[in-house]
Amino acid sequence: MADTMDAMMDRARKIGVTRILSCGTREEDWGALTALAGRHPEILPAYGVHPWFIETLSPDWVNALGQRLTESQAAVGEIGLDFVVEGLDRGKQEAVFLAQLRLARSLKRPVSIHCRKAWGRMVELLKQEGGLPHGGAIHSFSGSVEMVREFERLGVFFSFSGSITRPNNLKAKKAAAAASPDRLLIETDSPDILPENAPGPLNEPAHVIQVVTTLATVRKTTPEKVADITWNNAVGLFGSGD
Repeated sequence: MADTMDAMMDRARKIGVTRILSCGTREEDWGALTALAGRHPEILPAYGVHPWFIETLSPDWVNALGQRLTESQAAVGEIGLDFVVEGLDRGKQEAVFLAQLRLARSLKRPVSIHCRKAWGRMVELLKQEGGLPHGGAIHSFSGSVEMVREFERLGVFFSFSGSITRPNNLKAKKAAAAASPDRLLIETDSPDILPENAPGPLNEPAHVIQVVTTLATVRKTTPEKVADITWNNAVGLFGSGD
């Protein structure tokens, strides 16, 4: 696995990727992510509990997360709400999300947010919590143009993934065109969401180039401009790791 990761990172470097935000999504991931970031300085770690894994939490998970965060300058993520997957208790999702959002605020950390079919409730909760005073992004954004406007008022960034490269994904393209340039980010969501026509079977950081070129087309600009804008936005939000 280490050899595979080394080769993947080499491919990313060759196309100009110098920083990667990598999110731990459950307690069991956090130690492995710390080791991975130690092996590859390009990786900026984020620690959190994804809504899919709320049933695997230990009794002391909040304190464990807080300790992991205070030992680093990591972001908090990936956290959020998923109202698509059946069987996930929505009340528990919200409680876990709010606990992490408040921890991020107390430690002055940015957040990476997962949101599927929970747009209205996400807006309500962020308003209730006073927005994102230390910044945050909704990753693989799939909301509407109207949601872009709502979230921009709350200080949210929008990260677009390989899903935007799909020809029939007009909703994401419209949202990407509507977002303010100072709110744009790019990602791959590796190993998921393989861009259109990218070699598989798994996605990887080097495929971000397809996201850049698609976003440039959507916004009627150049890939170089998209790369420059999103780099500056990412560094401003998550830091450079230097």
